[in-house]
Amino acid sequence: MRIRYVAKTDVGMKRNHNEDYFTFDLEEHLFLVADGMGGHSSGEVASKMAAEAIVQFFKYSKGDQEATWPYKMDPSMSYQENRFVVSVKLANYKIFQAQATDLKYKGMGTTVVAFKVLGDTLLVVHVGDSRAYRLREGKLSQVTVDHSLLEEYRQAKKDVTEEELRNFPHKNVITRALGMRETVAVDIQKEPIQPGDCFLLCSDGLSGMVPDKQMEEIMMAEPVLENMVNALVNKANENGGNDNVSVVILKFEP
Repeated sequence: MRIRYVAKTDVGMKRNHNEDYFTFDLEEHLFLVADGMGGHSSGEVASKMAAEAIVQFFKYSKGDQEATWPYKMDPSMSYQENRFVVSVKLANYKIFQAQATDLKYKGMGTTVVAFKVLGDTLLVVHVGDSRAYRLREGKLSQVTVDHSLLEEYRQAKKDVTEEELRNFPHKNVITRALGMRETVAVDIQKEPIQPGDCFLLCSDGLSGMVPDKQMEEIMMAEPVLENMVNALVNKANENGGNDNVSVVILKFEP
């Protein structure tokens, strides 16, 4: 299958600087979005640091299964899954060390969500509330599960209403991010790819401002990827633009 891709980041309507960061490593078929936090300058440092650390580890470990890794491999996962998870753990450690040793970076951190394409399979890793979605045959589905108090509340109360979720007082509090602790648990999953699938990575500047159904309608109405990503970012800003918004879209064609 052929991969087409497009990305965009925007400061939004309420912020004066952008703490989001996205990057690609086309040689590794790696695509990533990070949403930094920690105030002016340090949030954008954390998101860029995470992306660079992940890409650098992939370059370091490429084709050399004897290279020394900073973390042990998990025997229940493949080599490529281990590479992905270890790269994120290493990024977490670097951010934790930076904010622990330099006062100007104290409290900084970042979410991360990323894809790695392996043939007809997509590896998805994430930490935090930046999300991955799949659009297949006209239906948009959320692939990742947020690491947030809101998601914990949703899962604990099975009959929760949309109004209760909207009024939940701690909906912006995340329970996991890179840099919060010396070690981090990284979620990884495998998604089968079908021809025609669109996969989306985004910061919560999109998912927090544009309901899933509205995202689905926009993606179905805009078959040109450049128009699709522009329409999604514009809708987030039209709906208030309370945060930076970053979107990466991959489309798989025969």
